[in-house]
Amino acid sequence: MEWETVIGLEVHVQLSTKSKIFSGASTTFGAEPNTQACAVDLALPGTLPVLNEEAVKSAIKFGLAVNAEICRESVFDRKNYFYPDLPKGYQTSQMDAPIVGAGVLDIQLSDGSSKQVRIHHAHLEEDAGKSLHEGSFDLHGHGMSGIDLNRAGTPLIEIVSEPDMRSAEEAVAYLKKIHSIVTYLGISDGDMSQGSLRCDANVSVRLKGDDTLGTRTETKNLNSFRFIERAIQVETQRQIDVLEDGGKITQETRLYDSERNETRPMRSKEEANDYRYFPCPDLLPVAVDDALIEQLRNNLPELPDSKRTRFENDYGLSVYDADILTAERSIADYFEQTAAAADDAKLAANWITSELMGRLNKEGLAFNQTPVSAAQLGGLIQRIRDNTISGKIAKQVFEALWNGEGSDADAVIEAKGLKQVSDSGELEKMVDDVLAANPDQVEQFQSADDKKRKKMLGFFVGQIMKASQGQANPGMVNQLLNEKLGG
Repeated sequence: MEWETVIGLEVHVQLSTKSKIFSGASTTFGAEPNTQACAVDLALPGTLPVLNEEAVKSAIKFGLAVNAEICRESVFDRKNYFYPDLPKGYQTSQMDAPIVGAGVLDIQLSDGSSKQVRIHHAHLEEDAGKSLHEGSFDLHGHGMSGIDLNRAGTPLIEIVSEPDMRSAEEAVAYLKKIHSIVTYLGISDGDMSQGSLRCDANVSVRLKGDDTLGTRTETKNLNSFRFIERAIQVETQRQIDVLEDGGKITQETRLYDSERNETRPMRSKEEANDYRYFPCPDLLPVAVDDALIEQLRNNLPELPDSKRTRFENDYGLSVYDADILTAERSIADYFEQTAAAADDAKLAANWITSELMGRLNKEGLAFNQTPVSAAQLGGLIQRIRDNTISGKIAKQVFEALWNGEGSDADAVIEAKGLKQVSDSGELEKMVDDVLAANPDQVEQFQSADDKKRKKMLGFFVGQIMKASQGQANPGMVNQLLNEKLGG
């Protein structure tokens, strides 16, 4: 049997407002537990919510970025459920009248193809607090759970897709595009390690060619691209195994265990009517006029798709490089600054996507943690272009800059004596010395065919580079060897 996976994602994005969605309490991450929860967040009697205008604007910006309908009137609802980190006993959210309606997102896949994923809607809501289950014990040594309500009331937009994705790869590409858009817009820092962007994956399977959707499960609170990919893959295979063994899929909420690489049941899946939604009596409907929408539209930054096209056209980059360099706004800005300093966009792209990103990957660092500034990397590339250093020596200079051993490439080159030898007289003497020291190889070269000569030329170049400690100008070395060997 051939199975098809059907995936829809619910993406929760914490908005980068200074205060919470319905109170003036701070949203700063990392504060001591329960120091940023005010009377409104704690649901003390007599308190009333006041809507944060910046949260509304952030949601509208996202809607405009995905060409979605902006609802001129949206309504807040109470989503009723009990959980210890939800002080009010309900979450203020949006159900029937969300602020952002249907939209569409284009994603690019690894085989070079693209796909459209429909967005059903995006709504505003408040985050819950956080239950802490580790490290607390009572007087008898029994484990306890703590509640940190700092996060309670942090503004979120929840972005709900249609079930248009058919693989874990597509789901990750979609989520990365969401991450890229919200960070470009500046409405969220997108830091998944801090919970700024989290994802619930609705997964079902059906026989290939069947139009009927299978029973879905929802895997909650996935907070890294790698975990999302793995969770979808293992949940897909679990469902296939159940069905092929003659079983049935239970509609339920599941959790992903990254250590065991498996999903496990959390609770039976609720339907909307289980939450007893009703309009929040403390909040008026949100009215959005055309003037505000146009003002926000006119002030949108250049978004990833537009920037990628510009990088291809203006800088002559490949689709692959342009995709990488526009994935995050910080990377795109760094590239443009480096290209300007180096006066060579393609070399700048090569160094960023290979040497710099490779080192960041190896060290487990985010891009904004690079110790090499765009100006430093641009200066390094300039010295390659003007033949002050070779590409090989450039890697030594990069290493020194990474380790903070110099203010710029010129300082490192000077301090370490790495300047490339381009003096024709000095290089000619090196070539003559190497040829004199290897008469057998010279004789073999003279009698060899063109194919073998190319390979043997590498031997002589290697000997000269060794003698010069890597500082001989390779272009001039090749030219001198060809002249003297008749190659």
